[in-house]
Amino acid sequence: MTTPGTSPQQPASRRIAEELRTEIEAGRLSPGDKLPSERALAEQYGAARNTAREAIRILAEQGLVTARHGSGVFVREPQRLFRFGSDRYSRKNRETGLTPFRLEAQKQGKVPRIDVVSIERETPPRDIADRLGVPAGEASVVHRENHYFADAEPVQIVSTFLRWDEAEGTLLMQPKTGKDGIYGRLEELGHVMTRVRDEISTRMPTPEEAAVLDLLPGVPVLEVLHTSLDQEGVPFEVSRYVHRGDQTGLLYELPVE
Repeated sequence: MTTPGTSPQQPASRRIAEELRTEIEAGRLSPGDKLPSERALAEQYGAARNTAREAIRILAEQGLVTARHGSGVFVREPQRLFRFGSDRYSRKNRETGLTPFRLEAQKQGKVPRIDVVSIERETPPRDIADRLGVPAGEASVVHRENHYFADAEPVQIVSTFLRWDEAEGTLLMQPKTGKDGIYGRLEELGHVMTRVRDEISTRMPTPEEAAVLDLLPGVPVLEVLHTSLDQEGVPFEVSRYVHRGDQTGLLYELPVE
């Protein structure tokens, strides 16, 4: 049998994977269902066992199935996206006392965890220096790196860059920055966030990012390079968000001027 949209010229493993994918997407194979064994798939499709094994590997890379040691291969539960919208920096949300990530996790009934990995004075990358307006050739920024988890599953990496001459000797150098987080401390320094600029792109992860986010091969990341601007239009904070591409979406509602 051949699924519409597949081609006889495709490798047999990919044709098998596409037909199984169609079964999953149509609901004929439900989350938690066990796939037939490699031997059974090989017999069903008239293929070699190695071909059936490769088809299962393709489905695993697409995030559709997962192998349980000693039990078999099962259809995965669909992952609900973490959606971060244009209101994530609003004062209304900040007054809840929760970060945008904790709010989103709460909506999904997940337990959030944020690990402060490092807080260091650094020489900034060129793109950060350009946006923050600091020298690129000297240790002009503080770099705060946090790793975010939902129900112990890694979701995103956030690297936040602040001017060293403002952060030095303040709570911005501490893991716990107090009420309202870093934006509360930055407001005390005279920077009230009035505008943001988000530059969004997709790419493949670095080996380090793939390891931290526990990504399957072939899964991209969604990168958001965020710049906060104050009441004078001065950029005062730049953060690089690296999200899992298979679990993250962005939702923006903007006025049309």
